[in-house]
Amino acid sequence: MEEAYVIGVDYGSDSVRSVILDAANGAEIAASVFYYPRWKEGLYCEPQKNQFRQHPLDYTEGLEATIKGCLQKAGKTVAAKVKAISIDTTGSTPVAVDKTGTPLALLPAYAENPNAMFVLWKDHTATKEAAEINAHAEKFDVNYLQFVGGIYSSEWFWAKLLRILRADEGVRNDCYSWVEHCDWIPFLLTGGADVSQLKRGVCSAGHKALWAKEYDGLPPNDFFASLDPLLDGFTSKLFTETYTADKAAGNLCPEWAERLGLSTEVAVGVGAFDAHMGAVGGQIEPYHLSKVMGTSTCDMLVAPIEEVQDKLVKGICGQVPGSVIPGMMGLEAGQSGFGDCYAWFKNIISWPLNNLLKNSAVIDAATADALKKEIGDSIITELSKEAAKLPLDEKDELAIDWFNGRRTPDANQLLKGALTGLSLGTDAPRIFKAIVEATCFGAKAIVDRFNNEGVAVKGLIGLGGVARKSPYIMQMMADVINMPIRIHKSEQTCAAGAAMFAATAAGLYEKVEDAMAAMGQGFDMEYHPDEEKAAVYAKRYEQYMKLGGFLEKTVDE
Repeated sequence: MEEAYVIGVDYGSDSVRSVILDAANGAEIAASVFYYPRWKEGLYCEPQKNQFRQHPLDYTEGLEATIKGCLQKAGKTVAAKVKAISIDTTGSTPVAVDKTGTPLALLPAYAENPNAMFVLWKDHTATKEAAEINAHAEKFDVNYLQFVGGIYSSEWFWAKLLRILRADEGVRNDCYSWVEHCDWIPFLLTGGADVSQLKRGVCSAGHKALWAKEYDGLPPNDFFASLDPLLDGFTSKLFTETYTADKAAGNLCPEWAERLGLSTEVAVGVGAFDAHMGAVGGQIEPYHLSKVMGTSTCDMLVAPIEEVQDKLVKGICGQVPGSVIPGMMGLEAGQSGFGDCYAWFKNIISWPLNNLLKNSAVIDAATADALKKEIGDSIITELSKEAAKLPLDEKDELAIDWFNGRRTPDANQLLKGALTGLSLGTDAPRIFKAIVEATCFGAKAIVDRFNNEGVAVKGLIGLGGVARKSPYIMQMMADVINMPIRIHKSEQTCAAGAAMFAATAAGLYEKVEDAMAAMGQGFDMEYHPDEEKAAVYAKRYEQYMKLGGFLEKTVDE
């Protein structure tokens, strides 16, 4: 292969990261990160209402800043040999657009309207709408939820669309179509000006929007019109055709080529969700559950389509041919809260630091800020060290990890987290230990669901920041699931996966598996279960399931 470079862009919940990789071997040439300024200020979000919105300017500013930052580090020689760009995003994170495909928040009338912005994956304002979709689906002879695990989530495309249309008359009148973040960025980069020409990825369409080849596209208009007249005719403004992420959405348009300092010959790949591309960046293997672990988890599994056949795994986030690797079945599960659970507890115990230290009469403001940062940066690390020293007992404090609802198995965003078994002897490390256990128990519930539904999990792959930086959590996960877990060497598997898809979209590789083999960085850590601890955790897992069942009944009642 002649000297060639590709760019992978990974949109996370808090920031966007771009990387330039050598297409021949995956070596990282440059990387750049941009933290969303409006999001960082907490704008347009109301956590108490589970409302989390992001302004498209955070995305476009970050796109330009990170790619230009990478190119500046890499130099003009590299920039001249960039062949393609591909992107991944969180999801489902859709937005209302006009006929040109412009997000309404980019229009002056809607610049400060949260309903005109991207509805972030963890926005749970549409729980009512999701419940209505689930009840409505039971009225039809065809089960339109069969390929998304049988339960529709408030985190997904249609629930969020219906919620926005109901909540905001202005947006309702000016919303021509509804577009996922991962589909909009390639449309933007290729100079799209007609939303009907926007290429939708099979990843987002199949897992979140109910698209399936068995329906020749989306469910029929009658399904949506009879749910709510506001949706009557909306499918005609959406799509019937979808594309796998190894295909090109087009080439870089003149405007963005000039803004970025690249050629219009640069290919732009079809977009997909972060975990799906991250699984490829982490060198996924058939029947190995690839766990992208960050604020939440997304668990990806691929299997030959002919082996899965007609098996439908209940309660997951869907199974879609080609959504991860073209030609294979892609199955998705995950937890709504993972790193967010640890961050929640960190925020709880940091309250004095965040609220009292600044008023101290003992130290000056600069010292207070420095102390706050120093302690804040070390809290999780120190809690992990102390929690690891604690003996393991069946009667230890017990937690449920549904602090942000439950994604899988069996989506229910109305569920809440819990802590039980507290005493006057319970301290911060013990509570932290219980929360970590709960997230690991939640991970085991997903593995059990796959196994019980006939799609066996034969191995675990850990990806992302938590996997690489938290030995305590990873060892506990191996113990709880009672299965070894390999940790991928790359800290940026999502961006790396996007770059692999970019290389394939540019024609540098015939298929993404070839790009994955050539550009993958391999594994450098592995955690093995401790048999004695695994036996105790098996009993505690039964307690977790029993407590979770009790909590779920109280919500249903």
